[in-house]
Amino acid sequence: MRNAALVLGLIGGIWAMVVGFFGFGYTSFIEQNGETGELLRQVDHPLVIKAASFLAPILAIAGAAMARSLNLAAGALLLASSAAIWLAFGFNVFTMFPIAMCGLGGVLAFAARQPDAH
Repeated sequence: MRNAALVLGLIGGIWAMVVGFFGFGYTSFIEQNGETGELLRQVDHPLVIKAASFLAPILAIAGAAMARSLNLAAGALLLASSAAIWLAFGFNVFTMFPIAMCGLGGVLAFAARQPDAH
């Protein structure tokens, strides 16, 4: 289970990083260039988007890195990452996989036995 949490956390963290690049970039672009009619409008809370874009991938990858040794801390970080993505970006076609992978990785990390069965 720890290995599964590690792999799911890494994949989810990389996907969260991709989503974060676009989220951070979009809000920064609108701040620099202004809104353009109905096509490009600033989000309601750009600071939340920027914070989640930065923190969620870091939490996921750090949780994945800890999954083999500190499963409870890893589970907490992975679930926090999943929650941050969901709260900042919502559940949609771009976020469903990072949310699901980080969430499942967190659940598996919490459920891991001490030590892993071989």
